Amino acid sequence: MLHDATGMASRPQPVCHDLCHTSGMASRTVRARLDGDSAAALRLLVNSGMTESEAVRTALIEAQSARLTDEALRAECARLMQDEKAVAREMAELREWEEISAPWPD
Repeated sequence: MLHDATGMASRPQPVCHDLCHTSGMASRTVRARLDGDSAAALRLLVNSGMTESEAVRTALIEAQSARLTDEALRAECARLMQDEKAVAREMAELREWEEISAPWPD
């Protein structure tokens, strides 16, 4: 159990990253309460040699990249689906391939 300055019991505080590891960087402190999965993910990154701050920054950048990639793929699919003739050609070709393909074994 943690105790505050008055000696009263207090709840554990969330993980907090401060300026001590970010000299020279634009800073913004973020507080987060970690669930079991996110705490395990943080431990994995820290055990690979990163500081907690590096791990959090890396994870945020990787998540952004993945979302941008997903969004780009969704946009391309939406654009392609607008061409009804192209969709019909692709579906016809898919049906032809299904007809000549060997059946999957059970």
